[in-house]
Amino acid sequence: MAQEATAESVAERLVTRLLEGDRAAASRLMSIAENRRDSYAEAMSLIASHTGRSYVVGVTGPPGAGKSTLVNQLIKHYRAAGNTVGVIAVDPTSAISGGAILGDRIRMLEFYQDSGVFVRSMASRGQLGGLAAATADVGRVMDAYGRDVVIIETVGVGQDEVAIAGLADTTVLVEVPGMGDDVQALKAGVLEIADVLAINKADREGADRLANQIKTVMRLLPHAENAWIPPIVKTVAVEGTGIGELAEAIQKHRAYLDESGRLQADRRARLKAEVLERARDLILHRLTRDLDNNHALDRMLDDIMAGKSDPGAAAVRILNSEQD
Repeated sequence: MAQEATAESVAERLVTRLLEGDRAAASRLMSIAENRRDSYAEAMSLIASHTGRSYVVGVTGPPGAGKSTLVNQLIKHYRAAGNTVGVIAVDPTSAISGGAILGDRIRMLEFYQDSGVFVRSMASRGQLGGLAAATADVGRVMDAYGRDVVIIETVGVGQDEVAIAGLADTTVLVEVPGMGDDVQALKAGVLEIADVLAINKADREGADRLANQIKTVMRLLPHAENAWIPPIVKTVAVEGTGIGELAEAIQKHRAYLDESGRLQADRRARLKAEVLERARDLILHRLTRDLDNNHALDRMLDDIMAGKSDPGAAAVRILNSEQD
């Protein structure tokens, strides 16, 4: 009991310091959230009433599209406008070692001494969509820390990037000309979650052709009446070209969400999906633990292998046993 009280007091002290603008406390709380350390639940409960103010922008796209350079330029734009910025850069995890390079922290060192910018690199840990399991919680810490804009840059792994839509208010899909089969990269799935399309490295040959291909595919997608139509913005991030236009497109989408009432409705829908997803994970963890402890799953698998049962029937048995 004494240990529990100590853990809670640590959370309270850290959250108090966080709300006072303490950078070290913010960093420690993000580590607690990412690694589910002691006092995680207490800390997240304490910051809950201080969230909901940040605007979350997701930046996603294939490897080599220049997402990090684009994010760097967006940071400069928002800082020049007087906004504080938080960046969550999700780096891929090695399938062999489990380690991550966390290269975005290296690429964004120029903001190290800027108190208005907080960059947090995270490992994807093999999550579909390139999103680390704790990204949402780290984003909430950024929110409570007072960041006006939180940018989430995800691993460029293809169409699984649709997971970014579960966290961002505005999702920016970054494409680049000259990457082989352009149409292949524009299949339904990724395009459908894009709120703004950025064609980066637009000084390359094929930028106009890619823009036309995107427009063609977009016309084929179903759109509700008065729905937002994602604008296409051409950028050359290394030169800072088109960044103002990109930020303006993001702002227009935000205004559309506000005026249409979609901002809060969409956030509520995303929260519902997150709660159900977390509940599913907790249930699965408990089921797996119980089945491993009583060896019931092994016996069911033996029956299936012997042709005495089937996977569907086994699943029903597991569910019924939990209800007993």
